[in-house]
Amino acid sequence: MGYFPAFLTLENKKILIVGGGRIAYEKLDHLLDFTHAVKVIATEFSEPMRVRLDNESLEWEQRAYQKGDLSGFMMVVVAVDDIALQAAIFKESKQYHCLCNAVDSVDYCDFIFPSYVKKDDLTIAISTSGASPAMAKHLKRYVQEMMPDDIAAFLQEMKALRQTLPKGAERMKMLDAKAAEYMKQWRKRYDY
Repeated sequence: MGYFPAFLTLENKKILIVGGGRIAYEKLDHLLDFTHAVKVIATEFSEPMRVRLDNESLEWEQRAYQKGDLSGFMMVVVAVDDIALQAAIFKESKQYHCLCNAVDSVDYCDFIFPSYVKKDDLTIAISTSGASPAMAKHLKRYVQEMMPDDIAAFLQEMKALRQTLPKGAERMKMLDAKAAEYMKQWRKRYDY
């Protein structure tokens, strides 16, 4: 069975990353597209991770994970190779109603990080439910290449219209027609 696709708001939510290496850095990089309420705990930090933590003024501690560190966090990303620690944090996360992602250990994951394309308000997520992250990566590149350059401006225009027009069937019909026309013009430009 696959993963349920959901877009979560991270506003006023705290996220903990356990680990300071390359994979932890990749997860941090993704999360920073959506929030800066991230704390990192690790016994060692890669140089890029340390630089990014300082540049973004994020909270971090150089130490081993301790039981109870999950208190107050809605999500934890466990980016360490220690499977026993992944299992322990996953088990503990249930006590705190905290979503857990243990990198490369689907048995210890409540969610996975999809491959995604983000352009201002537009976010397109791609997942193979762990079957082939490589394929998700290539599909992401394909989507990026075919995405219209002016999509962000169009979405800002649509957002402004939604905020100024009264709710109801008329608004829905007009916005749908405007989106359909945009897609029609886009397909003409790119022969899709």
